[in-house]
Amino acid sequence: MEYLPASANQFKNMLDSLSTAVVVLERNLTIRYLNPAAENLFETSLTRSAGLAFSDILLDSDEAFRTLRKAAASNQSYTRRETEFLMASGSLRMVDYSVSPLDQSPAALLVEIQPRDRLLRISREEDLIAQQETTRILVRGMAHEIKNPLGGIRGAAQLLDRELGSEGLREYTRVIIDEADRLRGLVDRMLGPNKALKLAPVNIHEILERVRTLLEAESKGKVVFQRDYDPSLPELSGDKELLIQAFLNIARNAMEAAFESPAKHFGTDKTPTITFRTRALRQVSIGPNRYRLACRVDIIDNGPGIAPELRQNIFYPMISGRANGTGLGLSITQSIIGQHHGLVECESEPGQTDFIIFLPLEGTI
Repeated sequence: MEYLPASANQFKNMLDSLSTAVVVLERNLTIRYLNPAAENLFETSLTRSAGLAFSDILLDSDEAFRTLRKAAASNQSYTRRETEFLMASGSLRMVDYSVSPLDQSPAALLVEIQPRDRLLRISREEDLIAQQETTRILVRGMAHEIKNPLGGIRGAAQLLDRELGSEGLREYTRVIIDEADRLRGLVDRMLGPNKALKLAPVNIHEILERVRTLLEAESKGKVVFQRDYDPSLPELSGDKELLIQAFLNIARNAMEAAFESPAKHFGTDKTPTITFRTRALRQVSIGPNRYRLACRVDIIDNGPGIAPELRQNIFYPMISGRANGTGLGLSITQSIIGQHHGLVECESEPGQTDFIIFLPLEGTI
């Protein structure tokens, strides 16, 4: 199926490589074409949106639609700056955009959209990756310093255990040995996976379904799981077991947060809900690298949210918002996703916390 007229198809490769979002609309403001940057911006695909009204993917933007209609009627170009676009997913984006009439019919309008937060997001991702690398170096150095004396303590306790004749005194040496083993295990968990990845083609939806099945069993039907999957996603190269662990850590945190104070937050008419959403992203930057195709996974809960003072530090080891939490789950998750050249971000407010996982599907550009 052709989404662009023949005269425009010759420029498709050029449009596809642009980081600026480009939308081509018909005279009745239905969608004729989205380039990959526009697919990323509106969190949809050309296949799913071609022929839909532009208002189906851009909500509550009366000023923008007045500008579009005026451009189509007057055959004049318009530029608007610092405009808020509300996407169908509920996300709000600040953008600059321009509208240019086209001579061809039925393709009437060319809309170019530049998200103002794009450079800010790239800078934030680079800072996050730098923080993670600093943390990784710090934790590995600290683990080395801890494990050496732990080995000495354990060895001395074993020697002492052999020399003691009283079973009552041996009980104390065994406590020392057990606690040394427990601390060593804790340090190993802080370091995260220490084995090489077993890469193979994996289906991200198969991983998410495995996580959902495990959590449904744990929650005994008290949590509603919603799925919003993009069936067009291809397989990615990854370590299936490690990815299951990474997504399970995030989803289990979401479930536990929802149940910490259900009466206070949910009342009697709001059920704890976790949403799994997947989308394909084209021409996307993950940290300093740009990929032809990537996968975005959102794990969203309607719990009480993460306290602002914790939000910037939740991926550090030993940082937890729960009294009984170890603070290792998200750190390990970030390590696993990082090994897959991906990134984890978090957006949270009271009533909604969204963990966003980016994983590359194709090589760098």
